[in-house]
Amino acid sequence: QVQLVESGGGLVQAGGSLRLSCAASGRTFSSYGMAWFRQAPGKERDFVAAISWRGGSTAYADSVKGRFTISRDNAKNTVHLQMNSLKPEDAAVYYCALRSGITTTITDPRRYDYWGQGTQVTVSS
Repeated sequence: QVQLVESGGGLVQAGGSLRLSCAASGRTFSSYGMAWFRQAPGKERDFVAAISWRGGSTAYADSVKGRFTISRDNAKNTVHLQMNSLKPEDAAVYYCALRSGITTTITDPRRYDYWGQGTQVTVSS
């Protein structure tokens, strides 16, 4: 089994920044893709960003392009999401996800095997 633990959420003013982290532990894989999704109250879980196994390929939702940056450290089994210029509409619970056995990016949440418990991001206007 795999455990994913997110951290770094909190309350920030609009225009501010937060850095989310997700640490993976447990079962190891030869390769895996990771991503961030978010879910606001009453809404579906939406794709935010994804990163390939070696970090050479990334994908972003149009709403966060140019403001968010996803990165990973395979030596530490962690993935980060640097969020800048935050807007009230970015407020949500942010989840990290892991898909084993891939080297590319995937944006479909249905294709991810493991999920963290989520971390709340609140943006005040």
